[in-house]
Amino acid sequence: MSQHTRPVDPATSGVLVIDKPAGWTSHQVVGRVRRLVGTRKVGHAGTLDPMATGVLLVGVNRATRLLGHLMLTEKSYTGTIRLGISTVTDDAEGEISRMVGTAGVSHDVVLEQIPRFIGDILQKPTSVSAIKINGVRCYARVRAGEDVDLVPRPVRVSRYQVTDVRDGEVDGVAVIDLNIEVGCSSGTYIRALARDLGAALGIGGHLTALRRTQVGPFGLDRSTSGLEGGDDLKIIDMAEVARKCFPVRVLDDHQVTDVRHGRRLTDTVLADLTALMDESGQFLALYRPSGNNAVAEAVFTPA
Repeated sequence: MSQHTRPVDPATSGVLVIDKPAGWTSHQVVGRVRRLVGTRKVGHAGTLDPMATGVLLVGVNRATRLLGHLMLTEKSYTGTIRLGISTVTDDAEGEISRMVGTAGVSHDVVLEQIPRFIGDILQKPTSVSAIKINGVRCYARVRAGEDVDLVPRPVRVSRYQVTDVRDGEVDGVAVIDLNIEVGCSSGTYIRALARDLGAALGIGGHLTALRRTQVGPFGLDRSTSGLEGGDDLKIIDMAEVARKCFPVRVLDDHQVTDVRHGRRLTDTVLADLTALMDESGQFLALYRPSGNNAVAEAVFTPA
């Protein structure tokens, strides 16, 4: 990205795959993109903690309305878990709450616990998550001194692989560091995987590094880095985004007119939420099935 503001034509809409740097909040990334592209219509999908780096999807102009509909259920991460030490936040940004150490704990014993966290599992979100309780985010309640105990939620961990195991020491306490690769559903907390692995071993654990490598079909290979300056913005056109995330139906001219007005499409059977295109490949709308008809979920072109 260039350091200066590079206004985008109001008609330009699409998605940026940002490689978020460490220390930035997702909101700060949105603010910087607003200045760089010269429009207020910017939003993001899938918050990343300030400590984490990697893929953050940012929508520009009309694509901000598309973000909430994207089929981005599968996400991939790399990270590092430190066993033997617990923190208040389950990651390296929180204060240490317990130091048990890993003396007498073998690597094999650690690795034997990994399979119990693979598949469809119930996971209690971290207490400093952005989940709201009575309109107040959990992390705000924790900072105010409240005890927060969230109900476990179903998540799916499709891959949980340990790529390296190392012994170490922190302030005279033995620790074990694990490099991991995780594929999981939206709503899965990698910090909670670290916490729960440590709990299963009786020694505590927390996350020391996290990088998101993939969100749905969007990976780091399509990312734009350098929010402080560097490459120009690489905005992915809405039609390409829609083709990557949804089944596609190409319409005839009469149907195109109906869709531009958000009308029901009769005798049009869809299996799922579907991207509708005209014959030129322009993305028009998302429609969902309704019996033997299709009805508008969101229309992205003017009538």
